[in-house]
Amino acid sequence: MTTETRQPTAPLDSGFRRNDVAAPLDSRVRGNDVASARNDDMSGGNDVASARNDVASSGNGESPVAGDAILSVRGLETQFFTDEGVVRAVDGVDFDVLPGTTMGIVGESGCGKSITAKSILQIVEAPGRITNGEINYNPSGDAGSATDLLSLGANSDAMRSIRGGEISMIFQEPMTSFSGLHTFGNQIDETLRLHTNLSKQERFDLGVDWLARVGIPNPTQRMHEYPFRFSGGQLQRAMIAMAMCTNPRVLIADEPTTALDVTTQAQILDLLQRMQEENDMAILFITHDLGVISEIADDVTVMYLGKVVETGPVFSFFDEPKHPYSKALLTSIPSMFTSSRERLPSISGSIPHPQNRPMGCAFHPRCQSFMAGTCDVGEPELQSVNEEQEVSCFLYEGQ
Repeated sequence: MTTETRQPTAPLDSGFRRNDVAAPLDSRVRGNDVASARNDDMSGGNDVASARNDVASSGNGESPVAGDAILSVRGLETQFFTDEGVVRAVDGVDFDVLPGTTMGIVGESGCGKSITAKSILQIVEAPGRITNGEINYNPSGDAGSATDLLSLGANSDAMRSIRGGEISMIFQEPMTSFSGLHTFGNQIDETLRLHTNLSKQERFDLGVDWLARVGIPNPTQRMHEYPFRFSGGQLQRAMIAMAMCTNPRVLIADEPTTALDVTTQAQILDLLQRMQEENDMAILFITHDLGVISEIADDVTVMYLGKVVETGPVFSFFDEPKHPYSKALLTSIPSMFTSSRERLPSISGSIPHPQNRPMGCAFHPRCQSFMAGTCDVGEPELQSVNEEQEVSCFLYEGQ
C-alpha cells in the first residue's frame, strides 16, 4: 500500500485575515507576540510523517478540487426524545467545508454546535437521534462520488473506517473522553491499529512523536501512564494528538484550545495550520473565542438555537456582520480601548430552552432590531444578501 501525495492548498486570503481582521480583536495576547514564542520543536516530527496513516488516504483518488466541498451538510436535523417532549437540538443546518480550508462555527453554549459535530460522526447519545438531512463526504472531489454518511449504519464497517480515520474529532471534554482503565499508549495504539497498517513498534514511535509535537514533556514515559496522571491541559493536548495521528482528511475540533494557556494555544493553532497545509486537511473548528476564529478560519457559520443564522467568509463576518446576533457577538468582545470602570457590552437575556422556543424568529426576544408583527410571527429563511454572505433575518427580505 502506497501513501498518496497530497498537494496542500494555501488558506484563502490568509494574509488579510491574520493581519487586518485579527488586529482589532487582540484583547488577549495572540498574534505577533505569541507567534514569536511558538515552539519550533513541534515541527520536529517530519521524519515520522511518512509513517503516518496510509489507510486514510488510500483508495480516495486525487486530491479534492478546491471548488468542491469535501464535507457538505444539508438539512441536518437532530432531535432528543425525552419524557418532557422533543428537543430540536439541530434544526435544518446547512454548510460546506472545502478541502484545505477551515470552517468556524460560533455561537453561545446551547446553540447546537457540538451536537452538529457529533451528528456528522453518528455518535449522538440516546435519546438523541438524527431525523433528517444529508451529510455528503467527498474525499475524491469527483462529481457524483460523494457518500452520504447517514446512509451508512452508525456501526457499519464503512462508517467505523471513516470515523477516527478519515474524519477525526477533538472532543470538548478531554477529562471524560479517555478510558481511565487503559494507559494513553494503549488508547492511541488502538486508534492507529484500526486505521493504519503500522507495526506495533511503529505505532508506539508515532504516538511518542505526536505527544512531543503537542508539547507534552517526557512523551515516552507518558505513553505508559493512565489519564489521571495528566493535567487538564495535558489531556487536551493528548486528545489533539490522538485525533491527528491518523492523518485525517477532515478534522472536527470542538473547542480544542479551551483548557490551554495562551502560549500553548498558539502552538496548537500553529500545528493545526501546518498539518492543514501539509495534508490539504479540512477543519471544522467550533469555539466561543472569536479571536481564534479571526486567526484560523476561512469561513464562519453562526448558529443560534439549532439553526444557522449567518454564514460567509471570515473577513466579511468581522468587517460587515449582517445578522443582529452576529453584531451582538462582536459588540460583546472586550476591547483594549475600553475605559476604566466602563461596563462591558453584553447580549441581553439568554438562549431559550429548546422545549420552550419562542414563536417566529428564535432570536427576536433578545434582538435590538425586533419588528413586532413580523419577527414574532414567522421564521426567516437563510437567504443570500450578497455574493458571499447568507443570513436568516427579516431585515434583508426582498434584497
